[in-house]
This record gives sequence, structure tokens and C-alpha cells, in this order.
Amino acid sequence: MAIEVFNRYEKKYMLTKKSFRKLLTRIEDHMDMDKYNINGKPYTISNIYFDTDNDALIRASIEKPVYKEKLRMRAYGTPSLDDKVFIEIKKKYDGIVNKRRTSMTLKDAYNYILKDNPPTPASGKINIQVLQEIDYFKDFYKVKPKLYLSYDRYAYFEKNDGDFRVTFDTNIQTRRYDVALEKGQYGSQLLEADQVLMEIKISGAVPMWFTKILSELRVYPVSFSKYGTEYKRYVLENTQREFIENKGEIICSNQFYPQLQAVASL
Repeated sequence: MAIEVFNRYEKKYMLTKKSFRKLLTRIEDHMDMDKYNINGKPYTISNIYFDTDNDALIRASIEKPVYKEKLRMRAYGTPSLDDKVFIEIKKKYDGIVNKRRTSMTLKDAYNYILKDNPPTPASGKINIQVLQEIDYFKDFYKVKPKLYLSYDRYAYFEKNDGDFRVTFDTNIQTRRYDVALEKGQYGSQLLEADQVLMEIKISGAVPMWFTKILSELRVYPVSFSKYGTEYKRYVLENTQREFIENKGEIICSNQFYPQLQAVASL
């Protein structure tokens, strides 16, 4: 059945490329590279994030509530309309991440999300329960595609224990135009050239050997959201542009003014 369910803790760390290389040499005795990192090369993940007209979901998320949720469409690489993609609901409550997703072709996914035309279950590949959850989410929030976001990923799993996973994301690109997975990977860079985003994912405790390595390399957790970081940059850039166009005056009717207030309060 085309469904995956995840319940886990996730922590993020921002590395320099030098720290990234050092860390890789330290974990290679404990971890194996993901099978999708063919010949040691990263694989690409591309996403569409859905939100309301006034970006209510991401505005609520960046205020760091106890509970938050998001809806996205995800593909590995650049898909054609006939390739499989995932539609995911990702929820976070009190630090625990729950992700439920189901797969269908990109064409069916567009018809489902954009035209409210759900795919017909075939051979048990579509899970009705997950579709019902997605139905409720998209109908309640009236979502639409707002952001394309892609990145290149190196992933590692602890040897003999697939529960502990570490990922490294580079080349994070975003755009708010051509928000379509089949358009391919291009847009504005989210990170500085020397930055690598590391994320650890685990359902229990982080292994002591890994904690020791982080301490020795002086690597510490950070609060970072790809979508949230892009959104704050988007609001500030547009507010700055309109500020200049209005000759230094912020107009209260400015469509970005409420969002700017929310971002500035963080």
C-alpha cells in the first residue's frame, strides 16, 4: 500500500562545509549512506508547499506554536506527469513530528489538489484514510500552491539500526513562480555558499557516540525551517521594495504589512 507513516523527533544543525567534511569522516564507522546516494552523490528532493491566500499556515508556524501542520507535494528528482509523487501531511506537536503520506502520479496529484478530483484507488495503492485527512485539510484551509522548494541530500542510516538517520541538505532553491515539480530545479538560493543543513531524525534517544562527536566538533542545534526562512525573506524583500516605491512611507493597506509585523515580532 502506497502509504508511509513517520513518528519521530527531528533536530537541525547548521554546518560549514569544513565541519560537514569533518563530521562525515567521524560517522563513517557507524553509519551507511542511503542507497539512493548512488556513487556517493546526492539525490534531489523537490516540493510544493501549499498555503492559504494570506499565508496563514506558515505565519502560524513561524510563531513556534505547540502544534503546527503543513501540506506539501514531494518528488524525488524532477518528475514527469506520469511519475509517482507523494502528498504529505506533516504535523508537529510538542517536538514530535508525525508525517502521513500517500503516493499517486503527478498528474493525479494536480487534479486532486487543484481541481478537487481525487484519484480512484487502484490495486490498494491509494489509502482512503490518508486521502480523507488530506481532503479535510485542503477544504478547511482552502489551500493553493505557494512555493517550490528543492534541495540536494546526502542521507545516512546507523548500521544495523535504521531508526537513527542523519541528512545533509545543500543547494536549497526556492521560487514563487512556476510552482510546478515538472519545471525542474532552479530558483533563489536559500543558504549561503558555505552552509550545509544537517538534520537528525530518530524516534528515541540520539546515540551517545553521535552526541560525543557533535560536542567535540562544537556543533549545536538551531531553530531552522526551510519554508519559514524563505517566507520571512520573501516578506522582508517585498516590504523593502514597496517601502522604496512609496518613498519611505509604509502604507497600512500594504498587503505585506500584517506579515511584516508578524515576522518582526519573532
